[in-house]
Amino acid sequence: MTLTQNRFTALDVFRGITVCFMIIVNSPGSYNSTFAPLLHARWNGFTPTDLVFPSFLFAVGNSISFVLKKWNNIPQSIVLRKIAKRTIVIFIIGFLLSWVPFCKLNEVNELVLIPFDHTRVFGVLQRIALSYGIAALLIYYCTTKTIVKTGVVLLLAYWFLMAYFGDAHDPFGLQTNLGYFIDKWLVGDHHLYQGEGVAFDPEGLLGTLPAVTNVIAGYLTGKFIQEKRNTYELLLKMMMVGSSLVLVAYFWDFVFPINKKLWTSSFVSLTIGLDLMLLAIVIYFIDFLNQTKWTKMFLIFGRNPLFIYIFSELLVIALLFFKMGEISLYQWVFQTFYQGIGNYIGSLLFAISIMLICLLVGYVLHKKKIYIKV
Repeated sequence: MTLTQNRFTALDVFRGITVCFMIIVNSPGSYNSTFAPLLHARWNGFTPTDLVFPSFLFAVGNSISFVLKKWNNIPQSIVLRKIAKRTIVIFIIGFLLSWVPFCKLNEVNELVLIPFDHTRVFGVLQRIALSYGIAALLIYYCTTKTIVKTGVVLLLAYWFLMAYFGDAHDPFGLQTNLGYFIDKWLVGDHHLYQGEGVAFDPEGLLGTLPAVTNVIAGYLTGKFIQEKRNTYELLLKMMMVGSSLVLVAYFWDFVFPINKKLWTSSFVSLTIGLDLMLLAIVIYFIDFLNQTKWTKMFLIFGRNPLFIYIFSELLVIALLFFKMGEISLYQWVFQTFYQGIGNYIGSLLFAISIMLICLLVGYVLHKKKIYIKV
């Protein structure tokens, strides 16, 4: 597949930084010995790791801004098929990733199938799929003004729903928020993420509504960059809007706490603001200072983002599935080659090693000019 000629390097680099960091935070040698900035906030609050997922959605919106002109030149039925196909395929891949390897070892080391009724329905790729699908339809059918209004309405509506239809005493608690009740009713406990100690999914259905705004913001930014490329007006406005959104998030936090797992509206405002400022910095170094030597690694990630992310997940799943004695191959590699360096440093180096393996795969694809898209 050939790469679209009018894509901007800065946007590919931004996307690549996001994927690179996503792989590192998802694959530490041990979560018990991971540096605090590489962990998600336990509940309310924010860490650098919390920026990764919304930045990926922001990058998804950037991509839509480049294909919209092509969509406008082909029949509506084909566009709708493309959007539907991409949404469904990404959702199914995400669902299958949560089920892979479809079997596990029981207490007596017998291989047994993981039943369908214990599979997780929602997840990272599933939220990407749904957010993309909703945002893409809005962008295709609506004017820019309507798109902006819709993004704002989604954030305000989500705030209203969460504040007034959750538990009256604690509407933003782990087991007392509206999204928790909807997910339990919709798919049941066994189809939800269990990592919080209870059946609660941080990528649940209701939280997808504000996530759509991250995609919309990415689209609007990509559109604006194409109109104002290589001008200081572009950088100034991105920094001004970005800092304003961060300020909005700061005050919104008092009544609707910044919370990645609930994907609160204040969290969306904060992450869009930070993404705007970070992207402006990337553009400044690449397009204004012409400093591009440091971008090569991130371009590899940024031009095959979805494939490399899926590969990283499959690699980790395989390492966790196969065993060396009584422990997983994942633990064995960490304990044998990395833990001796130091628990925290070793854990980080292990994650970087996973990232470098993914980089190698991406490099091979890049050299062969293979760019895999859904």
